[in-house]
Amino acid sequence: MGTEKKPRTAAMNSGPWGARARDWADIQEGGCRPVYLAVFERVGLRSGAAYLDAGCGAGMAAQIAAERGARVSGLDAADNLLAIARARVPNGDLRVGELESLPFPDDTFDLVTGFNSFQFAGNPAVALAEAKRVAKPGAQVVIMTWAEPEGMAAATLLTALRPLLPPPLPGAPGPFALSDESALRAFASGAGLEPTELFNVDSPWQYADLATALRGLRSSGVAARAIDRHGEQAVDAVHSGALAPFRQADASYTVGASFRCLLARA
Repeated sequence: MGTEKKPRTAAMNSGPWGARARDWADIQEGGCRPVYLAVFERVGLRSGAAYLDAGCGAGMAAQIAAERGARVSGLDAADNLLAIARARVPNGDLRVGELESLPFPDDTFDLVTGFNSFQFAGNPAVALAEAKRVAKPGAQVVIMTWAEPEGMAAATLLTALRPLLPPPLPGAPGPFALSDESALRAFASGAGLEPTELFNVDSPWQYADLATALRGLRSSGVAARAIDRHGEQAVDAVHSGALAPFRQADASYTVGASFRCLLARA
């Protein structure tokens, strides 16, 4: 993953992840809501705590934290997602920026989370080191990534899209690069954090019908890159085929997904 301190996250991710921001916020982002709730409960997020969501997207986690009374800050690469986050958390300090160069002072936050964000950084090791820098000594830093893909329904949707994606950059981590417990703990330790508790959260993706499912799945940055190369119709065809095993009797869809969370001390 390297330690070159060249910030590259925003340029890579702002366009793809902001392309369908409203669909992401209204449909797909909710697939991680159980994870946000579980993490805030586990860390005991309290009223008045200074909280940073690094890679805050459309702000669902930030909104939950604000409802618990936290003083919320956030950063993301995509203006379109941040516009939604700012509407959800009008009193938050939500900024466009680079994960590898956080625009906050040292020792600022009681809690820093990276919900499925650090692994999308241009330089994940530097991004996590930045999270440690802005956390207060002894504060908690949470890394959320995919759980191990074997047997996970949602993983089949990701792998189905691979033939439509551009070739990965040499050395680029895949979506499951941090799913292994030892790799995840080593990632945290390499940034100078002290790994503590690791736990998984089941967080199934639920869609009312096929049209809603396709809108949600199209809204990810990964799907946006596939659409740029092959068009929306091709991406929808791949997703429709991959979704078929998860169709319920009422024509809704439930796709099992699980996420791995590591708590670490700064």
